[in-house]
Amino acid sequence: MTLGILAAMEEEIGLVTEMIEHPVHTELGGRTFIQGKLNGIDCVASFSKWGKVAATITATLMIERFHVTQLVFIGTAGALADDLNVGDIVVGRRMVQHDLDARPIIPRFHIPLTDRLYIDSDPTLSQLAVGSIQRLIERDFAEIVGHEAQQEFSFINPQLKEGDIASGDQFINSNEKREELIGLLPEVQCVEMEGAAVAQVCYEFKTPFTVIRIISDKANHDARVDFVRFTSCIANIYSRAIIDELTKDINTPK
Repeated sequence: MTLGILAAMEEEIGLVTEMIEHPVHTELGGRTFIQGKLNGIDCVASFSKWGKVAATITATLMIERFHVTQLVFIGTAGALADDLNVGDIVVGRRMVQHDLDARPIIPRFHIPLTDRLYIDSDPTLSQLAVGSIQRLIERDFAEIVGHEAQQEFSFINPQLKEGDIASGDQFINSNEKREELIGLLPEVQCVEMEGAAVAQVCYEFKTPFTVIRIISDKANHDARVDFVRFTSCIANIYSRAIIDELTKDINTPK
């Protein structure tokens, strides 16, 4: 088993790559792929760069060139669900591309030639992620992110939710666009720019995957400021803690 670990930004995966033992760096397609061991399992980590095309390239290279057998995409997202706040965590059950629209030939949001609106994440890997994150939340979360960061972003322990995640080549930062997406896709919990593209790659290559998103903003007019603050301060800390816990679970015989 080889685990692929992806994020769209260095600020979301840099501390994860520092945990990899005996790292081997490979430059390919303008990306750096780091191979090694993490908590006893073989892994390959990289940041994909922003957007669906960039994420598709990176996920495909991971599967084809580095032969990953499972893939985790981790990073930040903007909340659509009203009960999600900055610092909460969403594990994706289904992924949808909110900017995919080939009407009138194909219904809105449906992936051409697949007859699919959503792509389901792997239930086993996703439940491992849920269990790992739940244990982190049940601890004193300030020990993980630091008391200053906890106070700055006004949370005690984050909420964990499972649900749908939407992706598109847009940074959602307006109340109007946020409300439009909620109206079109009311079951979606949060919005980002890569997860559904990675999901389609994994679906077509028959590779199990899960998407983990940390809420950095509310996808409203304040999103740009909140996103920059969150990613620069604690996104990396979240990712490191989650991936550390998850890889320990993957390596533990059940």
